[in-house]
Amino acid sequence: MKVTNCPYCNSKTLYILKDNYRKCKDCNKKFSLKKLQLDINIIEAFCEDISALQVSNDFQINYRTVSNRYDIFRRLIANYLEDIYHTSIQDSTSYEEFYYFNEKQLQKRHKSLYDAINIIGFYCNNRVYTLLMPSLPKLPLQEPDENFERYLKWHKLQSQNSYTTPLKDFWRFLRENLKKYKGITKDNFFFYLKECEFKYNFSKPICKALLKDIYFK
Repeated sequence: MKVTNCPYCNSKTLYILKDNYRKCKDCNKKFSLKKLQLDINIIEAFCEDISALQVSNDFQINYRTVSNRYDIFRRLIANYLEDIYHTSIQDSTSYEEFYYFNEKQLQKRHKSLYDAINIIGFYCNNRVYTLLMPSLPKLPLQEPDENFERYLKWHKLQSQNSYTTPLKDFWRFLRENLKKYKGITKDNFFFYLKECEFKYNFSKPICKALLKDIYFK
């Protein structure tokens, strides 16, 4: 692997250390070419939607190493998108509420909105932005949500009668992409949501370039 610029500050003032590491004269950081190439390979695999297990097998590295790196990427992406959100949302933004149920919940005959993950999506500047809302409060000994079937029928009717919008397209994208993950906890759902938002808003080449820039910052 040939490197002429520092991956952290883009400086060209690199020199070789005795252990074959590279060190940047400007930012004073040192790095291994082998580790740098591995990081780049994992970033590109992540943006190509290749599973951590498959990457582990392809590059003959520990699964936990890849899985931990994927978790780091999701957190970096979440911070990046949150910064964009606060500088992009305008008064003219369209928005829509969405209740997410996982595949196991969808198979239940009786569902409750109190078990759903409540998301609000915004569409502005040709991009989708999402906010994770608090769960609906449920009082002790409260009866099952009798209005839920009515909500489902209304939502189905609205979906059938409405044209395709970026937000509706994103909800489909979100549901399809989260199917491959087994057992996402509510504590981690936010980071998977932001991963989908990132991959929906940007093409794969742009995702790779942005993530490399964020990761090596």
